[in-house]
Amino acid sequence: MFDTVRKHQRLMQFVLLVLIFPAFAFFGIQGYEKFFSDEGTVAKVGSSKISRQEFDLAHRRQIEQLRQMLGERFDSSLVDNDAARGQVLDGLIAQRALLAEALDKHIAVPDEQLRRAIAAIPGLTGSDGKFDIERYRQLLRAQGKNEQIFEGEMRSDLALQALPEAISQTAFVPASLVDRMIALGEQTREVRELLFKPEDFAAKVNPTDAQLSAFYERNAQAFEVPENARVEYLVLSGDAVAKQIKVSEQDARAYYEQNKARYTTPEQRRASHILVKVEPGASDAQKKAARAKAEDILARLKAGADFAALAKAESQDPGSAASGGDLGFFTRDTMVKPFADAAFALGKGETSGVVESEFGYHVIRVTEIRPATQRDFEAVRASIEAEIRAQQVSSRFAEAAETFSNLVYEQADSLAPAAQRFGLQVQTADEVGRANTPGLPREHPLNNPRVLAALFSADSIASKRNTEAIDVGNNTLVSARIVEHRPAQRKPFDAVKEQVRQLAVREESHKLAVQAGEARLKALRAGEAAAGLSAPRTVTRAPGPQMPAQAIEAVFGAPSEPLPAFVGTDLGPQGYAIYQVTKVTLPDAKRVEERRATYRQQLQQVYAQQALSDYLESVKARSKIVRYPERLASGDGR
Repeated sequence: MFDTVRKHQRLMQFVLLVLIFPAFAFFGIQGYEKFFSDEGTVAKVGSSKISRQEFDLAHRRQIEQLRQMLGERFDSSLVDNDAARGQVLDGLIAQRALLAEALDKHIAVPDEQLRRAIAAIPGLTGSDGKFDIERYRQLLRAQGKNEQIFEGEMRSDLALQALPEAISQTAFVPASLVDRMIALGEQTREVRELLFKPEDFAAKVNPTDAQLSAFYERNAQAFEVPENARVEYLVLSGDAVAKQIKVSEQDARAYYEQNKARYTTPEQRRASHILVKVEPGASDAQKKAARAKAEDILARLKAGADFAALAKAESQDPGSAASGGDLGFFTRDTMVKPFADAAFALGKGETSGVVESEFGYHVIRVTEIRPATQRDFEAVRASIEAEIRAQQVSSRFAEAAETFSNLVYEQADSLAPAAQRFGLQVQTADEVGRANTPGLPREHPLNNPRVLAALFSADSIASKRNTEAIDVGNNTLVSARIVEHRPAQRKPFDAVKEQVRQLAVREESHKLAVQAGEARLKALRAGEAAAGLSAPRTVTRAPGPQMPAQAIEAVFGAPSEPLPAFVGTDLGPQGYAIYQVTKVTLPDAKRVEERRATYRQQLQQVYAQQALSDYLESVKARSKIVRYPERLASGDGR
């Protein structure tokens, strides 16, 4: 009942977040308007323009977030197409219409809500978990903004979200509906099965040559070698640019000196301690008693008591008492100051006096010392050079990308000049298809829809010239050219005659299985004895190898009374199945109670999504919207 919601719940939430409520914390709505105001417009909402660059930014964000969410299962063709671009534009239009609605309704964002939103921005808390005002100011300086501008943009973001969130929260699901959906979704049915397999009818099929020839013509596409090409391609990546950046020894040494602390391993101590705790707010008498106990423990140690045994018996530190007070190795900055000062003042095997800290009173014994170490320049030179290259690559890549683009365009009959300029290898691939190349990984440049569209354009096929340099994301440009083009062509009948026979027999056998199954179903419904059916088994709504989705749909679509009921369904290559429904069992009260919260939540989501969708459509209907879909094409931004 809720398969779609279960399977796509995260995706639906993602679409809402990406297309309707993007986090503008690093751009701001006003920032978009100011920064992109001189660029081409892809849509207008009232007097507010949506620029091509704003659209491109939202589209790239959608692609990258889906890539992170889906990992290896990510397929860029799902979002790099006209329909996906249209959805991104609809999301931006919804944003702009919602902002106008929020302003019209004078939505106010309280200061406390603004503070919470800013505090939630990643990276603005210190090691103590508290908001770090200096980090906040550094963030603003990096964006070229002051607090007034940034916080104004944040208020707009929060106002933008307020109305839709309020609408989503108004969805109400009646309790009776929840229980009814549980009854439908959690019921089980007892069935008996009769399967008509195509292979059981294959002996009855003996097609003539004329029938095979007709099948061959009717299914010509099945016997085609798809259009394909032998291709050369060149990839300019951030890594390739980084390899060209020369780092002098002088620069590397300067970096080493400026960051020397990074290459120093601080002194470490291993110590054991015995703690007498003092609770926060303890009275003077309680503190005095705790200190007296610590003094007594110290005296017993001086008299020769075993430290580990005494720690196990007396220490009130639950993390170390069981191990004889052992704290392992630590650096000075990992311990509170009084403890660290005492531990790092002791020699190996020495015991401190009574040390007071915010936790109580400690007696500390140092058991091992690891001196500080400094890695010399030559030991870390390679990593320093790599870091410098990584820091420079972003600025250098833009320059390299321009040179690369010019070279593949100006010397369009070969990729060699660009390869030589950047120290790259011209790569080749054969049997590259117009839609994709199954033999290559999904993320391969020759499976990128934009690269393939350029490569298989009429001009590229005819001239065999380089494509333009195409940005495939992650600081990567690709140019390719067709070396040999092979149009789609059908294999000769004689070459595939046996394959044609197998397919024709399979198709006709399936038809005979379906005909036999439908005839038997009609007879069973007319009262014929139910002979030959399997033993009864109980099934749920969850599809599986034994009960595919078509079977589940048929079985649970059968009326629950009168019983038994007979239904049939075409299972495709598996043939035709008849199911006799002999028993329907509703979930008991305990099961209903167990599942009520889950079903209510799922129904609430469905209702909320519909309410939000209706609300967004009503907002857009009240707005004057002009779209320029022709400007969404991947290559034209004007």
